[in-house]
Amino acid sequence: MAITKTIEVTKVEVVGEHNHVQVKTDTILKEDGTELSRSSHRHVLHCGALDSSDNLVDTDLSAEDATVKAVANAVWTDSVKASYKTWLIEKDKSQAALNKE
Repeated sequence: MAITKTIEVTKVEVVGEHNHVQVKTDTILKEDGTELSRSSHRHVLHCGALDSSDNLVDTDLSAEDATVKAVANAVWTDSVKASYKTWLIEKDKSQAALNKE
């Protein structure tokens, strides 16, 4: 009686103006090759985040599946990253202005 657990990427989607990458994974438990259970999880990856100096720091993809890395690297062009950085800075300014009110 061998029980195995595998995690499979079952869907990769690119959404929104800044090409956010949505990843769906399934965790599958099997006993002697017969599936016992399956659960799903989703997470979203953004091309980067701002540091304290408003520089865009690329998202670390080292823990992601090869397919997810390939999709992210293809859709996160320099122009997408620049647009996302501008959007983040403007969002932070708007939030700061709201907090002053």
